Amino acid sequence: MNIVVLVKQVPDTWAERKLRDDDKTLDRDSVAAVINEIDEYAVEEALKIKEAHGGEVTVLSMGPERATETIRKALALGVDKAVHLCDEALHGSCAPQTSLALARALGTLEFDLIICGSEAVDARVSAMGALLAERLALPQLTGARKVDIDGSTVRIERQAENGYEVVEATTPVVVSVVEKINEPRYPSFKGIMAAKKKPITILSVADVGIAPDEVGLANATSEVVDFRARPPRQSGQVVQDVGDGGVRLAAYLAAQKLI
Repeated sequence: MNIVVLVKQVPDTWAERKLRDDDKTLDRDSVAAVINEIDEYAVEEALKIKEAHGGEVTVLSMGPERATETIRKALALGVDKAVHLCDEALHGSCAPQTSLALARALGTLEFDLIICGSEAVDARVSAMGALLAERLALPQLTGARKVDIDGSTVRIERQAENGYEVVEATTPVVVSVVEKINEPRYPSFKGIMAAKKKPITILSVADVGIAPDEVGLANATSEVVDFRARPPRQSGQVVQDVGDGGVRLAAYLAAQKLI
């Protein structure tokens, strides 16, 4: 089974993130970059499927040159090869444009299964799996907490309000996973060394048949018009209870329209 896993490099979630002053996009150079957390679960699930059923795992990432760091980490975990869609024309692309670019890149690969995380922590749009399935005219199995493969049938369990749903489809199919699906492995020293020799194919927008006016900030379907930095935290109001604390507290809550 040929599996393609989508991974994204994102700013460290523990760092203070900010927007750029020039074009109001996320300032990715101001903080350390890491692999999107839920994408690690997607990689782990792909590797488990490969170990159980054989085949090959390819990681696909769209991003600037520094995204190679994230790609190498996935390769160190046991992924066989990688494709890096890297082009300055992609800067500032919105979710629909990103899905177009990824779909075109996927069109250069052979696959039975596409696995992605349910969301990216830098945007939390939670729509890439559905967008790709629509672009590629493939069935989608979203929010998987468990994946089972039986020949060409892919069956998942999806968490629901009153239990879980069982949904299945025939390959090729797009699956998005949640963090409850597994426990990601750590890269070994042997894996890290081997990753240095594994192939990474670099693709530009021209390589996948995308015109420059189909992607990028100037053609995005959404934009940040204005933003302001979060104001510094101010000290709270202390109420000394000298017999009327309850009344003063109620008055404060009423003034804030909380009661």
